[in-house]
Amino acid sequence: MLMKEYRICMPLTVEEYKIGQLYMISKHSSEQSGGGEGVEVVRNEPDTHPQHGPGQLTEKRIYLSSKLPTWIKAFVPRIFYVTEKAWNFYPYTITEYSVSFIPKFSIRIETRFENNNGSNNNVFGDSPTPAENICFLDILSDHIPEKHYKASEDLSCWRSNKTNRGPLKPGWRDNHSPIMCSYKKVQCSFEVYGFQTKTEDFMHKTIKDILLVGHRQAVAWIDEWHGLTLEEVRKYEKAMEENTNTKLKSDQNSSGSQAPAHPTISRSISVTDERSLKKMGVTTVDMSGTSVPSLPHTPVRLNSTPE
Repeated sequence: MLMKEYRICMPLTVEEYKIGQLYMISKHSSEQSGGGEGVEVVRNEPDTHPQHGPGQLTEKRIYLSSKLPTWIKAFVPRIFYVTEKAWNFYPYTITEYSVSFIPKFSIRIETRFENNNGSNNNVFGDSPTPAENICFLDILSDHIPEKHYKASEDLSCWRSNKTNRGPLKPGWRDNHSPIMCSYKKVQCSFEVYGFQTKTEDFMHKTIKDILLVGHRQAVAWIDEWHGLTLEEVRKYEKAMEENTNTKLKSDQNSSGSQAPAHPTISRSISVTDERSLKKMGVTTVDMSGTSVPSLPHTPVRLNSTPE
């Protein structure tokens, strides 16, 4: 498992971002959906946590096959999605990602928002994160993939008419008011021999890009959401969910690649020894005392059909 704590500052208050976060996630999900890929909202409902109290639970399916690198595509199905479950107990949230047919894959993100510039070294209250695991992300100057760049979201030339904030200047985190920090403890795990380090590094790089883009957008779009009530932004969220789900299903139907509720995914793998089977969690049976016809020594071919 590879753990990092990301700290992303924004020229906002924690109270403002309660609205801005909901707006940004909804609009961003809609923008990223198209061509049969994107975000499908399965449920979005109030939930009460035994420890954190009342909040909101969302479950989404994120279809992203074309966005995977070639070396990952080699062992995932053509129709592929990640399940996201998020519990929002603002200003604290928990988000978990899983893939049904890869039980050793997991991502867990704990988030806490505070009105400071990232100076709290024990924000989660358990133990301070080692310095080498802390990564400050600067929404002004850190590089983002070219495909995500938009001049309207460039905070070096951004200006908010509603709040009279912007543009941001180098060193802004040291003197800007207001300022808040999004603290994110990200734990990535892919415990598959031969792929673990490369995959966990890829997961963190992808998450880093998403965090930078999302937080930039929350700030750049401030004039769209600032002043909305929680009820108003929930209505916007609901409308965007319905629009995105409709667009995603329509695209999948058009391309003939719609996944069923419980997708049947068949992928063959060749296994030549008992040790390899056990690494994948397959229980083997001792056949030494059983009379069987002599068979040529060829690899066993298995077809996996996850539920």
